Amino acid sequence: MTITYELGNSLYVNITNRCSNACAFCLRSKHDNVNGEDDLWLEREPTIDEIKADFEKRNLGKYDAVVFCGFGEPTERFDDMIKIAKWLKENHDVQIRVNTNGQANLINGRDVTPELRGAIDIVSISLNAPTAEAYQKICHSRYGEGAFAALQEFAKKAKPYVKDVVFSVVDKTMPDSDIELCRQIAESVGVTFRVREYIE
Repeated sequence: MTITYELGNSLYVNITNRCSNACAFCLRSKHDNVNGEDDLWLEREPTIDEIKADFEKRNLGKYDAVVFCGFGEPTERFDDMIKIAKWLKENHDVQIRVNTNGQANLINGRDVTPELRGAIDIVSISLNAPTAEAYQKICHSRYGEGAFAALQEFAKKAKPYVKDVVFSVVDKTMPDSDIELCRQIAESVGVTFRVREYIE
């Protein structure tokens, strides 16, 4: 079972395969890995103790960041994610990022953003589309078109509690005109904008 895996200069944490989206371009519909070697399909969700033990096998000082991002939406296990992140902060000098679809408040039925304080440094939210209709067509959220407004609200609420909130889009999955519209949305929300490279 792959709990942590390396990609670039970061260490990624794979804690669940559950996700509130079923994105058309999601890598897990084509591969069982993102780095060519680690199978990210979990036969079961690892316990907090198993995740901590996996971290202890790593030299965390060699990584630029620890990133909660696997083959599922990490905020499906929000409470566990925060416990693990706080444990990491207490024991290691490490930057922590969560790559998310921004639906954490919908998933958990409450505003979880205050709980990010002191645990998560960067929240990177996949925007994926410039309108609610286009988002739902691509991402197939179980919350319908309302997910698009919810992720923007999540970004606004998260800003006071983390160092940086980012909206990201993936190149090659949308025309340049839509990327520009997404950039404008990021500006209106007051968050950083990033275009990520599509991984085949």
